[in-house]
Amino acid sequence: MSDIEELRAEIKKLSSRAVKAKMDLHDLSEDLPIGWTNIPEVAARAHDAYATLEARRTALRALEEKEA
Repeated sequence: MSDIEELRAEIKKLSSRAVKAKMDLHDLSEDLPIGWTNIPEVAARAHDAYATLEARRTALRALEEKEA
Protein backbone atom coordinates (compact mmCIF):
# COMPACT_ATOMS: atom_id res chain seq x y z
CA MET A 1 0.00 0.00 0.00
CA SER A 2 1.36 3.40 -0.93
CA ASP A 3 1.84 6.27 1.50
CA ILE A 4 -1.10 8.09 -0.06
CA GLU A 5 -3.39 5.09 0.31
CA GLU A 6 -2.33 4.60 3.93
CA LEU A 7 -2.95 8.26 4.66
CA ARG A 8 -6.38 8.11 3.04
CA ALA A 9 -7.27 5.09 5.19
CA GLU A 10 -6.05 6.90 8.30
CA ILE A 11 -8.08 9.99 7.36
CA LYS A 12 -11.19 7.86 6.93
CA LYS A 13 -10.78 6.52 10.49
CA LEU A 14 -9.99 9.97 11.88
CA SER A 15 -13.05 11.39 10.13
CA SER A 16 -15.26 8.81 11.82
CA ARG A 17 -13.74 9.67 15.20
CA ALA A 18 -14.23 13.39 14.57
CA VAL A 19 -17.89 12.91 13.66
CA LYS A 20 -18.39 10.82 16.81
CA ALA A 21 -16.78 13.56 18.91
CA LYS A 22 -19.00 16.16 17.24
CA MET A 23 -22.10 14.10 18.00
CA ASP A 24 -20.98 13.66 21.63
CA LEU A 25 -20.70 17.43 21.92
CA HIS A 26 -24.08 17.90 20.26
CA ASP A 27 -25.71 15.36 22.57
CA LEU A 28 -24.16 17.04 25.59
CA SER A 29 -25.51 20.41 24.48
CA GLU A 30 -29.02 19.01 24.14
CA ASP A 31 -28.94 17.69 27.70
CA LEU A 32 -27.84 20.95 29.30
CA PRO A 33 -27.84 21.92 32.11
CA ILE A 34 -27.36 18.25 33.00
CA GLY A 35 -23.71 17.31 32.48
CA TRP A 36 -22.48 20.88 32.12
CA THR A 37 -19.30 19.97 34.00
CA ASN A 38 -18.33 17.69 31.11
CA ILE A 39 -18.26 20.51 28.56
CA PRO A 40 -14.47 21.15 28.67
CA GLU A 41 -13.61 17.46 28.34
CA VAL A 42 -16.04 16.73 25.50
CA ALA A 43 -15.16 19.96 23.68
CA ALA A 44 -11.43 19.21 23.99
CA ARG A 45 -11.97 15.75 22.50
CA ALA A 46 -13.87 17.25 19.56
CA HIS A 47 -11.24 19.95 19.08
CA ASP A 48 -8.38 17.45 19.16
CA ALA A 49 -10.15 15.09 16.76
CA TYR A 50 -10.72 17.83 14.19
CA ALA A 51 -7.22 19.28 14.63
CA THR A 52 -5.68 15.87 13.98
CA LEU A 53 -7.96 15.28 11.01
CA GLU A 54 -7.07 18.66 9.47
CA ALA A 55 -3.35 18.04 9.97
CA ARG A 56 -3.54 14.67 8.22
CA ARG A 57 -5.60 16.16 5.36
CA THR A 58 -2.93 18.83 4.93
CA ALA A 59 -0.24 16.14 4.88
CA LEU A 60 -2.20 14.21 2.25
CA ARG A 61 -2.55 17.28 0.03
CA ALA A 62 1.17 17.94 0.30
CA LEU A 63 1.98 14.32 -0.55
CA GLU A 64 -0.40 14.36 -3.51
CA GLU A 65 1.12 17.60 -4.82
CA LYS A 66 4.60 16.14 -4.45
CA GLU A 67 3.61 13.05 -6.45
CA ALA A 68 1.89 15.08 -9.19
